[in-house]
Amino acid sequence: MNAKRMILINIILLIVLVGGGFTGYYFYDKSVSYISTDNAQIAGQQISIAAPASGKLTSWDGNVSDHFNKNDKIGTIKVTTETGTVDMHVAVPANSTIVQSSAVENSYVAAGTSLAKSYDMSNLWVTANVDETDLNDVKIGQDVDLYVDAYPDTTLTGKVDSLGLATSATFSLLPTSNSSGNYTKETQVIPVKISIDNYGGLDLVPGMNVTVRIHK
Repeated sequence: MNAKRMILINIILLIVLVGGGFTGYYFYDKSVSYISTDNAQIAGQQISIAAPASGKLTSWDGNVSDHFNKNDKIGTIKVTTETGTVDMHVAVPANSTIVQSSAVENSYVAAGTSLAKSYDMSNLWVTANVDETDLNDVKIGQDVDLYVDAYPDTTLTGKVDSLGLATSATFSLLPTSNSSGNYTKETQVIPVKISIDNYGGLDLVPGMNVTVRIHK
């Protein structure tokens, strides 16, 4: 009976050691072969559509999800001049899709007022914040695996396009206070721009959370 028990114990120990070995190798391989972070999002160039002059917004066609080409008319502002009133067109500055509209027809708008925001949905990318301690292993052109939280069953691919020249904290709206003159050392993150090879038929939108795995 004791012999059987010893055999069983040895088998269990062997399974634990083998399983632990595979687990250790898996995490070792990940650390050696990849740089991973879930501090990443889909990003793009936000385009602001602003009132070109002060006046009454007499028409507006910029509904959310509507697509416009560069210089398309999206609204009309009635402007009072020395010679009378004229209709001034509000034009879209670039090919893009409306994602937010704050314009109200028949309201008065001042010159420069933001009426809508849009993105070129065909030209999105991923911005990943990579620890400064890993940055030495990140190079332009490296392959990247992209996992979008909204589509857990699909893996996209991309490439490192560019590396940021300042930490993300540098652009924070609430920078760290340093009134004492003493810095608290914390690991900073650098924004890395990653191009997307193909959307894979997914409806990607700016702000979606992404996990990235950069191949070293």
